[in-house]
Amino acid sequence: MSLEKKIKRVTVPSIIKMKERHEPIAMLTAYDALMADLVDRSGIDIILVGDSAGMVMGGFENTLSVSMEDMLFYTKSVRRGVNRALLVADMPFMSYQTGLEDAVRNAGRFLQEAGAEAVKLEGGKPVSDIIYRLTDIGIPVMGHLGLTPQSIHQLGGYGVQGKEDALATRLKEDALLLQDAGVFSLVLEKIPATLAADITQSLHIPTIGIGAGNSCDGQVLVTHDMLGLYDKFKPKFVRRYAELGKNLLDAVAHYIEDVKNKDFPNEHESY
Repeated sequence: MSLEKKIKRVTVPSIIKMKERHEPIAMLTAYDALMADLVDRSGIDIILVGDSAGMVMGGFENTLSVSMEDMLFYTKSVRRGVNRALLVADMPFMSYQTGLEDAVRNAGRFLQEAGAEAVKLEGGKPVSDIIYRLTDIGIPVMGHLGLTPQSIHQLGGYGVQGKEDALATRLKEDALLLQDAGVFSLVLEKIPATLAADITQSLHIPTIGIGAGNSCDGQVLVTHDMLGLYDKFKPKFVRRYAELGKNLLDAVAHYIEDVKNKDFPNEHESY
């Protein structure tokens, strides 16, 4: 029996059914085949190839410098490590904001060339027509509201969104608008927990929170954050499940010491 038949893949419909069953959805990021394989084998539901790769892997200050070619490369790499989870790819800055034709072409490339099964777009009403068009031609879309990193200069930083009544109302309206446009799920980033709960209860599609409290239908973190590998800053919403960065530093220091002291390689490690 082939691997394809043995493994029950997570699909867009099965993610929607998880909300219906009140089964929480677990999502993490990956940017390479090795991490994707480890996360996938752990039983994660969704793997996101986030444009956060620009910061985590590329060392950029924000996500705006990430290109389509960068994201296609990362997504192709992750695809080789995924056998079970639903694979979602972030559409990078200016890959869809320039119009329907560019959005359709670039979203299609993620599915056709890179093996993604869905794409993620940031924004509300301004991108609703794009989402409607993509879903109309069979490209699944995950929405993203609240703190939208591609709009970081307009937002003025990484602060909590939706604390004011007017913005909270707009986020609720945008959530319903995106659902009507066809998104199969919606990321809610860095908004008050009560607002996230209200939005979640108003939708029949799953919400996936990141810094949005525990009333969302699922949660997502950047894998390198939760493993303690990326330590340039630690948002309040990140829980560290390991300190692999410290372990790595200790291991490398031990290796250097052994090399300097001529303790590595020993006779058992030599031919």
